[in-house]
Amino acid sequence: METLSAADQRQLQHKGISQEALQLQLDGFKTGFPFARLVAPASAGNGVESFTAEEMERYRRLYREKSGSEKILKFVPASGAATRMFKSLYAFWQQCRQDRQAAPGADVQAFFDHLPRFAFYADLEQAVLKATGKRLQEAVAQQDYASVLECLLEEKGLGYGHLPKALLLFHRYEDGPVTALEEHLAEAALYAASDGVCRLHFTLSPEHKAAFAQRLGKVLPTYEKRYGVRYIIHTSEQKPNTDTVAVTPDNRIFRDPDGNMVFRPGGHGALIENLNEQEADIIFIKNIDNITVSSLRADTQAYKELLAGVLVERREAVFAILRQIEEIQKQGGAVSEAFLRETEDFARKRLSLRFSESFNRLEPAARLEALQKALDRPMRVCGVVKNTGEPGGGPFWVLPQGEEAPSLQIVESSQVDMGNAEQKRIFETSVFFNPVDLICSPYNHRHDKFNLPQFIDPQTAFISLKSVQGTDIKAMELPGLWNGAMARWITLFVEVPQSVFTPVKTVNDLLRAQHQA
Repeated sequence: METLSAADQRQLQHKGISQEALQLQLDGFKTGFPFARLVAPASAGNGVESFTAEEMERYRRLYREKSGSEKILKFVPASGAATRMFKSLYAFWQQCRQDRQAAPGADVQAFFDHLPRFAFYADLEQAVLKATGKRLQEAVAQQDYASVLECLLEEKGLGYGHLPKALLLFHRYEDGPVTALEEHLAEAALYAASDGVCRLHFTLSPEHKAAFAQRLGKVLPTYEKRYGVRYIIHTSEQKPNTDTVAVTPDNRIFRDPDGNMVFRPGGHGALIENLNEQEADIIFIKNIDNITVSSLRADTQAYKELLAGVLVERREAVFAILRQIEEIQKQGGAVSEAFLRETEDFARKRLSLRFSESFNRLEPAARLEALQKALDRPMRVCGVVKNTGEPGGGPFWVLPQGEEAPSLQIVESSQVDMGNAEQKRIFETSVFFNPVDLICSPYNHRHDKFNLPQFIDPQTAFISLKSVQGTDIKAMELPGLWNGAMARWITLFVEVPQSVFTPVKTVNDLLRAQHQA
C-alpha cells in the first residue's frame, strides 16, 4: 500500500475505516472481482414458487395470526436526492440556458404536455407565478421552459432535484397531494402493524433529515387517526466506514486538490450495516419509489401477507429441525439415516437448497453438521414478477466462488460477463425480474440475532469508471443489499403480479395509471 501520511491516518480514523480495510479495497481494485457464474434462470417449479388462491389465503391467515406476537418492521431505503429521476429535464434545462429556442425531446415534451396530471402541479404553479409573474400554462405556452424547470428543480423553487424521493409529491387525492413518505405510512399500516404499533425505518442522507422530520411531524397525526395505529419511526444514515476509496486508472489513491483521499458512498449494499442494527422478527424491505395509489393497494397488501406467511411457515419448520439437531447432538450425536434423508428432502423441496455431490458420501455426523450449517442462516422470501423489459436484475441459480453446489441469488446485469455467449444467453432467457420485494427473518431458533455482515459474499463487489471534474477515476461498489450482501442467506422466490411493482425511476413514470388516483 502507498505510504499513508499522518493526515491520511486521521482521515481514516474519522471515517472509522482501518488501514487493513483500506488495503482490502486497494487489493480489490488491482485484482478485480469475478463475474457471477450463472447456472440457469430461476423459473416456475425450479426456484420460483407460485400458489393457488386457496393456498394464498392460508399463508395470509398464518401471517395475520402470527403478526400479533411478533415485532414487525418495514425498512425503506430512501437515501440520496431524486436527481436521477429528473435526468432528462436537467439535460434539457442546460440546453435552454444556452439556447432559449431549444426544442424538447419526446419525453420532455410529454412532461410539459401532461403537467396538470402531476401531484406537484399546484405547488409548481405557485413557484412559477412568484418567480415570473406568469401562470404555469402561460409560461409553457410561451416556451419559457427554463423558468419552469428552474422552479421545479432548484431550491429557490420546489427544489425537487435536491430533495429525496420520500419528500416529493407523488399522488393527488380529493383531499390533497401526498408524498412517497405518506404512501409508505398508509401501506405499512395495512400489513406491517403488530398489536396496534406500526414500525418503519428509513435510511436517509444527513442533509435530508431535518426536512423529513418536519414533513413527518406534520402528517403523522392524520395517519395515526386514519388507520388506528401508533407509528414508531426511526431513520439512519449510511455509515462513513462503508465508504470506498477512489483510485486513479493505475490503481493509486485518488486525492483532491488539498491532498485528501477521496471516498465515495459504497452503494446500497452498505445498508446491510443499517439493517443489521434493526430489532425485529419480520422485516419488510421495499424501495421508497415502489408505491401505488390507494385504490390499487389491495394487491400489495395481499401479496405482502402471502410472502410473510411463506416466511413464517418455512422459518418455523427450520427452527423445529434445528432444535431436533441440537437435541441429537446433546445425546451424543447418533442420528438415523431416516432423519438425515427427511431433513435433506425438506431442505431441497421447501427451501430450494442444493448440496454438493460429496454430501452423501459424508459420515452421518458430518452430514448432520452440514445440514445444521445450511439451515442455521437468516432467511428471506423475495417476490419476483414476470420480466417486461425493466432494467435491473432477476433470480438465478448461481455457483458462488469456492462452492460446489448452486444457490438462488438475485443477479444484476453488471455482475454478468456479457462477453460470454452462454452466460449472456442464461441472463437474457430469465422470465422473472427482481422488484425488491423482500421479507426477512434475521433471528435464529434461539432468538439470537444473526450478525448479517457475516453472510456477505465479498466477491460480488464491482468496479465502475467515473469522472471527477474531468479526471477519470475508478470507484468500487459494495455487494448490493439484495445481491451479494444477502448472498449467503436462505433465499426463496415467490411469483407476485406486476400490479405490486410500480416504481418511479423517471418523473414521467408518475403519469402511469398506477400513480393516477
